[in-house]
Amino acid sequence: MKTRIQSVDLFRGLTIAAMILVNTPGTWGAIYAPLEHSAWHGLTPTDLIFPFFLFIVGLSISLAYKNKVNNAAAYKKIIIRSLKIIGLGLFLNLFLPYFPFIENLETVRIPGVLQRIGVVFLIAAVINLNFSWKSILIISLSILIIYWLWMGFVPLNGMKPSFERVPNNWASYLDLKIFGKHTWRLDYDPEGLLSTFPSVVSSLAGILVGKILMAQGDNKVIKFIWSGIAMLVIGLIWNNWFPINKALWSSSFVLVTSGLATLLLALIYFISDIKKIKIGGIFKHLGTNAISIYFLSYFLEKTFGLVKVNENQSVHQWLYHTFFTSFITNQKLASLSYALVAVALYLWLGYSLFKRKIFIKV
Repeated sequence: MKTRIQSVDLFRGLTIAAMILVNTPGTWGAIYAPLEHSAWHGLTPTDLIFPFFLFIVGLSISLAYKNKVNNAAAYKKIIIRSLKIIGLGLFLNLFLPYFPFIENLETVRIPGVLQRIGVVFLIAAVINLNFSWKSILIISLSILIIYWLWMGFVPLNGMKPSFERVPNNWASYLDLKIFGKHTWRLDYDPEGLLSTFPSVVSSLAGILVGKILMAQGDNKVIKFIWSGIAMLVIGLIWNNWFPINKALWSSSFVLVTSGLATLLLALIYFISDIKKIKIGGIFKHLGTNAISIYFLSYFLEKTFGLVKVNENQSVHQWLYHTFFTSFITNQKLASLSYALVAVALYLWLGYSLFKRKIFIKV
């Protein structure tokens, strides 16, 4: 029987649990600061979650396509999976804001988290099939440098470009030109078009680290640590010229988050795969149906917010006020408690699916 690398499943499950935690508060009006995204430049723990997941996508690509069978069947499988993930994201954007009817198609959002995952998976998987690790490293650095030069030095409508939330920001400008009103906000989209290119590098970093993971020999943890430190330090230095920014998925953001992801993987790998210490098994179970459970959590939470129990309350509001604010006076604690209960329920679901050997492939 093929031995699974426990740390990858565990890392994936922890990341999905974190995604559910930050996406499912009792109320968006009462959230602890670490559970919010940075307003613009900067980094919070919540800002780490999505790049960590894309990093894990890269790790998974390394493991799934380690033999690099470069044929039509491999490309077909990659394209179909990519289209499925993108389709799920578009379904959520089309359906949920207008439940139970699809309407207002002139403003429905086109980008999204699942759409970005699907596009990044497609590009990263194809690159992995066609290039050596050295070429992947060169491609990654080239994308980050070109993105920085484009965003920071190419004039826009005769104006000096900016990294701020202003009209002469290239990422915002292109999103508005191409997507029009089909964006998250009228001035930018955190999963926009131009920022998708550096987000691919988050997965390419995972692919490169995955090659270390699969290589023969010892000292893998040391290699992880040095690789993680190198990316982290370069990213922090680059921050002086290209600020760490999740919405723009800046080059410094890619390196800092990939470095932190590599260091966290080193820790989890050392504990679970080298020392064989069984920790966080419940998160590992969640990771085996990661995309499906994330989709379900998003779908149910949004549906709960749209379906009315009575004239004044949605299902979400009724649950929150009946079981949380009626017992917990601190609003932020009540909101966090709601999110933690949601995470616990999905952990139970992941465990149940795993025990029944139900793996929903997307």
